[in-house]
Amino acid sequence: MNGYIQALLDPTMPFVRNALAAGLLSAVLFGVLGAVVTVKRIAGLAGAIAHAVLGGIGLSLFLAAKGIAPGLPPIVGALVFAVIAAAVIGFVSLRAKQREDTVINAIWAIGMSVGVLFIAKTPGYADPMSYLFGNILLITRQDLWMVLGLDVLVVGLGLTFYNKFFAVCFDEEFADLRGVRVRFYYLLLLCLTALTVVLMVRVVGIIMVIAMLTLPAAVAGHFSRQLWQMMLLAVIGCMVFVTGGLGLSYHYNLPSGPVIILLGASAYLAVAIGRRFLRPQAG
Repeated sequence: MNGYIQALLDPTMPFVRNALAAGLLSAVLFGVLGAVVTVKRIAGLAGAIAHAVLGGIGLSLFLAAKGIAPGLPPIVGALVFAVIAAAVIGFVSLRAKQREDTVINAIWAIGMSVGVLFIAKTPGYADPMSYLFGNILLITRQDLWMVLGLDVLVVGLGLTFYNKFFAVCFDEEFADLRGVRVRFYYLLLLCLTALTVVLMVRVVGIIMVIAMLTLPAAVAGHFSRQLWQMMLLAVIGCMVFVTGGLGLSYHYNLPSGPVIILLGASAYLAVAIGRRFLRPQAG
């Protein structure tokens, strides 16, 4: 790990410091929003939006390469597909909860399929793996400012509407009876999730977005009694996973994204299994 520390201090290797800074800034975002997503039990919804994004990226790349929409940024198509996916899932969830899982799975599969097909037909074929796992080592300063801005937005909304999100997550019916606009705050949560997915897919890839939205919060949930505690512990956990994963990937010359994900998954399994066996047995 000494080599990684030396790389952080090396002025000729700014990409290492940028990757660490992006990981730490992303941890705030994933910890806060991931806790709400996990408590609300809509992690599958976030995954569906993330995979739908690939369809928008593939379509944008295809239209730009064919000259139909020259210079069209992939993030535009990603944002359109994410908003559509969030709107469809939100509508079905509010109107027909029994069909929510079916719609989520359908959007998940359709988004991936559309994205892969368009990318495959794009001249100068792009590897879909680059969008699935991303490359945190290619982070630029512009990306860092983007993540910081998203952090400010999510944390600001989280602090402003904490009680509303808390009520919507734990007891929608009671919140509705107390006059809380449940649908508004639920759709706001979906929009924040969609925006986070779109912007962070560009930085760390689809798979890492899903993993970091769920794994740190899942670990934190074992040690939390309040939503704010879960958010805080999830942020800290995500920072640990990112820092440790980057160090291990640099030391062993491995891809950073998969190492970070496996580190988070290992921690989750260790905590879940440990608490299972350490839990006092009744009788």
